[in-house]
Amino acid sequence: MRFLREFTAIVLFLGIYTHTAGTPAAQPTPPIEPVITGLNMPWAVAPLPQGGALVTEKAGRLLHVKGDQRIAVQGLPKVASAGQGGLLDVTLARDFAETRDLFLTYAKTQHDGGSGTTLAVARLSRDGSRLEDLREIFEMKPGNSGGQHFGSRVVEARDGRLFVTLGERGDRPAAQDLSRHNGSIIRVNRDGSIPRDNPFIDMPGALPEIWSYGHRNPQGAGLDRAGDLWVSEHGARGGDEVNRIRRGANYGWPVISYGRHYSGKKIGEGTSKPGMEQPKHYWDPSIAPSGLLVYDGALFPDWHGDIFVGALKFDYISRLSGDPLKEVAQIKSPETERVRDIVQAPDGAIWFISETHGTVYRIVPAS
Repeated sequence: MRFLREFTAIVLFLGIYTHTAGTPAAQPTPPIEPVITGLNMPWAVAPLPQGGALVTEKAGRLLHVKGDQRIAVQGLPKVASAGQGGLLDVTLARDFAETRDLFLTYAKTQHDGGSGTTLAVARLSRDGSRLEDLREIFEMKPGNSGGQHFGSRVVEARDGRLFVTLGERGDRPAAQDLSRHNGSIIRVNRDGSIPRDNPFIDMPGALPEIWSYGHRNPQGAGLDRAGDLWVSEHGARGGDEVNRIRRGANYGWPVISYGRHYSGKKIGEGTSKPGMEQPKHYWDPSIAPSGLLVYDGALFPDWHGDIFVGALKFDYISRLSGDPLKEVAQIKSPETERVRDIVQAPDGAIWFISETHGTVYRIVPAS
């Protein structure tokens, strides 16, 4: 028993993979290197094609960092920074190298005093110091008081349409109400117009931007190699989920869940109901997932198609693979405390944000 305890302590200290499905042989964690340090509550990172990166800080600052140079980008929208809200995601347009366009999500104060997730597009100046031609192209309706569950990842699909994840803002029943954006994933064109093939565009009373609904607080999103959208979303006490998103589908919150309310009370009607989607993977207890990457880079060919999800609660990066989807490994080290975002850099390295350390790190192959 003493040997087992000492061996376990060594394993945790070295930060090797901990497996939750079966007991495959442990492997050393690949090298993790700091890229950007000294950040204040970083939320999202977007590596730039010519080197450097853009990083959002929740209080409302967008940084352009390249080498030792650090520029606070000017021309940002007014941000409502309170609770979980603030300046949140930043995503480069697929044609960024030509257009310099990028997308931002953030909490915005609305006329009734509430706040909601907003999407804007802007152009980064050639010197990287300011945003030009900023346009708000989507605003959550209606806003809500309180500072929780903004969701707020933005993903550009292969056809150029934009997906934005929206939390239910703590208003659980609203996630089942198609007349509200709460707890949905919306899909809009790059100019903010609504695609004609959105599922509820002709349904009376439904908001036409909605693509899927019944979500609690999806804070991770990414595309797989087939172009399908995957999201990770927070449950309550247990029931964190990874979902593959289908057009018009209902993901069940708060009618079904694999978790319980923080009070310990049962959620809704159980874990399944006809007409409601099942998660592709769920965690119980909760890991508090934030940031999702479907890997397809050159540096880790064995990981192609695997899904990486950052854990805010247990301080690791989950690697999921297979069909059915399973957590096959955990990347856990001192650097992986409160992983807020995880992305793939142009060279195939995996970059992630540690909120605790205020640092962007990268994972690279062992030499």
